[in-house]
Amino acid sequence: MDVDAKKWVLLGTGGTIAGTADVASDNLRYCAAQLSVQALWQALPGGPERRPEGAGPWVLEQVAQVDSKDMDFAVWAVLAQRCQQHLADPGVGGIVITHGTDTLEETAWFLHCVLDTHKPVVLTCAMRPASALAPDGPQNLRDAVAVAIAPGACGVLVVCAGEIHGARAVQKVHPYRLHAFSSGDAGPLGWVEEGQVRLSQNWPLAQSHHALVAIKKIVDGVPWPRVDIVMNYAGASAAMVAALVHSGVQGLVVAATGNGTLHYALQEALERAQAGGVAVRVATRCPLGQMLPHPGDMLPDAQGLSPVKARVSLLLELLAAQT
Repeated sequence: MDVDAKKWVLLGTGGTIAGTADVASDNLRYCAAQLSVQALWQALPGGPERRPEGAGPWVLEQVAQVDSKDMDFAVWAVLAQRCQQHLADPGVGGIVITHGTDTLEETAWFLHCVLDTHKPVVLTCAMRPASALAPDGPQNLRDAVAVAIAPGACGVLVVCAGEIHGARAVQKVHPYRLHAFSSGDAGPLGWVEEGQVRLSQNWPLAQSHHALVAIKKIVDGVPWPRVDIVMNYAGASAAMVAALVHSGVQGLVVAATGNGTLHYALQEALERAQAGGVAVRVATRCPLGQMLPHPGDMLPDAQGLSPVKARVSLLLELLAAQT
């Protein structure tokens, strides 16, 4: 790809990276999603004219302006459509998305599942608001730009604190520090060092077999199915599952203990729900590693996904199956 011949797209969705506080020393009591994507671009270290060498013209677009704790299906639908339209343009080399940290891993996995990502889609963020004495957002954005224009870059990626993560493994693991994201046992895909990308793994490239059907239904405005998450813990009961089934839930993901273990009462409730037509998936609440399912398990496992990502995949699976 000749980056000089391509244009690039920066989509803003809000988040802490666009947040401001009344006092520059306050990194807690700030209001997210206050600055426009144009303002974030102007704040790049050295100014926007000092973007990484080789980056062509950039198209800036404000897709949403939300605190990512409030991320919802409506924003996901618009974001996926805008990404799909830009990626289909042969003149576009790749996309960078500014996003809040709280639900970034879910949005990344959602986009991974529904987009044809032979081009890079890079999400970035900040743990400090833009008004901070030492904001991390401008450097994260500059690093994300460097990743987007890197030769061969593809797939849905997350860039934060100098690290590059793939959508499947990345999780937010700390509520405050700048180095808030990890890919656990998998490790980062690579690093951005002084504007240069150094990879330790190959660029990710995958698409769910439900993706093409699901994205069409999202574009057509088909209602999203309802999928909720329950957790196993000491003394877990059937009450939550029973209440969710009674309220009309269509899918359930359970964050199990250990290697998919469940309290007997919760397991029985989930098996009843499954027998009644509710789709069930079992993930582990452990932050590292993944479950090793047993042959003959009554409840399907989540294929190594975290509970929140298993929910995204089940949402898309049910959405694709709707008639």
